[in-house]
Amino acid sequence: MSLQLVIVRLTAAVFALYGAAFIVAPEVSSHAVTGTIPATAPGLIDMRATYGGMSVAVGVLLFLLASRDTVKQGMLGVILLMLGMAGGRLYGIVVDGAAGGMMYLYLALEVSVAGIAIWVLARPGESSGS
Repeated sequence: MSLQLVIVRLTAAVFALYGAAFIVAPEVSSHAVTGTIPATAPGLIDMRATYGGMSVAVGVLLFLLASRDTVKQGMLGVILLMLGMAGGRLYGIVVDGAAGGMMYLYLALEVSVAGIAIWVLARPGESSGS
């Protein structure tokens, strides 16, 4: 299995599991990530939908792109997702401040995964998923 396929499938699994956790247990998941819990039913519902449902859908989409024919698109998806999340998180840290350790950990992971994916995608001989 190519390194590209491993990266796309691993990222797909992380998104799917993360999303499933937020669908099933948004209070526990939210507290683990942010140290807070939404205070209203609409807040919990939106968390289940956005952090949960959308993350599961992203995981499924990446998994569907994790084939030899579409792995390059999957890698581009991983890069865009990670850079988009890192950019939004960095903006939030600058604008909102008081990020806490988990936000810095997530930022480091997002930047690292994006960097690794870019490096792997740019390597000679990595133009296909073989």
